[in-house]
Amino acid sequence: MAIHKIIESLLVKFYPDGYDQSDPRFTNFITSLSSHYTTFERDKKITEHAFEISEKEYGIAMEHLKAQNEITRHSIEKLKDAIIDLAPDKANDFNASDDNIIHIISFLADLIKKSKALELDLIKAKEVAEKAAHAKSEFLSVMSHEIRTPLNAIIGTIELLKFHKDLDTVKRELLRVMEISSENLLSLINDVLDFSKMEEGKITFSERDIEIKAFLKNLKLANRVRAEEKGNNIKVMLDDEIPDFVKGDDLRLGQILNNLISNAVKFTKNGTITITATLEKQTEDYVDLYFEIADTGIGIPEDKQKLIFERFTQANNNITREYGGSGLGLTIIKRLLLLQGSEINLSSRVGKGSKFFFTLRFKSSSSVATATTLYEESKSDLNNISILLVEDVEFNIFVAEMMLNNWNARVDKAENGAAAIVKVQQNKYDLILMDIQMPVMDGYTATQEIRKFDTKTPIIALTASISIDIQAKAGEVGMNGFITKPFNPNELYTIIKKNVLV
Repeated sequence: MAIHKIIESLLVKFYPDGYDQSDPRFTNFITSLSSHYTTFERDKKITEHAFEISEKEYGIAMEHLKAQNEITRHSIEKLKDAIIDLAPDKANDFNASDDNIIHIISFLADLIKKSKALELDLIKAKEVAEKAAHAKSEFLSVMSHEIRTPLNAIIGTIELLKFHKDLDTVKRELLRVMEISSENLLSLINDVLDFSKMEEGKITFSERDIEIKAFLKNLKLANRVRAEEKGNNIKVMLDDEIPDFVKGDDLRLGQILNNLISNAVKFTKNGTITITATLEKQTEDYVDLYFEIADTGIGIPEDKQKLIFERFTQANNNITREYGGSGLGLTIIKRLLLLQGSEINLSSRVGKGSKFFFTLRFKSSSSVATATTLYEESKSDLNNISILLVEDVEFNIFVAEMMLNNWNARVDKAENGAAAIVKVQQNKYDLILMDIQMPVMDGYTATQEIRKFDTKTPIIALTASISIDIQAKAGEVGMNGFITKPFNPNELYTIIKKNVLV
């Protein structure tokens, strides 16, 4: 019988002389007790081993828990910082010492809710602003047409009256007053519309060949009469290195330079206006030209030199009364140049004059000048060219017909687009002058219908709007060009010559 060592030691202690192994009850007791001891020790070892394993796992779990707590603490701090950065105006309402994630998330959820509400308000405000901008654009388009239509008749009539030789001095002076007033009104309308288009981001730039030297000489001739009236002399200084042609937007360049020249003439009396153009840099791809308009006029005080580029602003209140102007010209020049990557600069001294200058980059052109074309003050004969005038406004019909008849053109008339289609089907014309806005059928629709059976006759749009969208649509429907009302005889003759006499 195997007896546990502890039981065996106890038997030796209490039975030094041995014990009676023949007693079965005693023997069974010792055997059972020894078995229990053995089982107890075995269970104890198993328990201790299990405890050791659990203790190690507990230690590992505690380390993981500490790491997770540190990550949570760091995340909460970052979340609180983000909340404060996100809504600094709500920082006072936020308990930065509160580490309760439920409270923080609740506060964040409230911010998100308010942010969503603000976002909806902004979306609604944006929609309202877009509708207002569209309404403004529509209003300006309508007003442009409504103002330019009678203005076209006024300016055209003035141009026609200037050809009369029997006008005495008083009548010619009155005619001149009317001419200046109508030109000032047209300039004001153009400035307001241009500024509005720039605010809406609707300004685009074309790329056409520009014969710079002839272009600047034309500007001089266009401003010569007004300059001579004030006793001024206009000079043009051209760098011989300037290429014959460059590619750019001649209309915008003309707008910039003509505005500067007009200002120089306006604020100078018995002096000199100098137009300078020099070559700064030329590569295979581009040409940098420096332009300068200098005058010997009244000059601009130093503290007002930045102010004059702000909208509706003059150097002082008396300038508007004495010299006129909207206060938008220089603002428009500044923005047009900025949109082309340039800027307007000014140097001026009171009583000594002013100098406006800028550098503008153009694309290189492969065109070569053949002959210089200058501003034509006298018109050539149109040699019985047949022209269909499609227009619904009686005064505009009268003015355009008189201009065309003065050049010996043969003029036929149609009061709307539908009537024009019938005329073109029945007759052959060298050119069609097509108004865009007419009753019964507009100019766009009429042009599309005409192009179904006549693709060669040039059609020139007559429009009171200078919108890029309208100009683009004129090309899309098959028109060969456009002329903006009010137009002067030179503009009308030039576009006819370009499309018929070539």
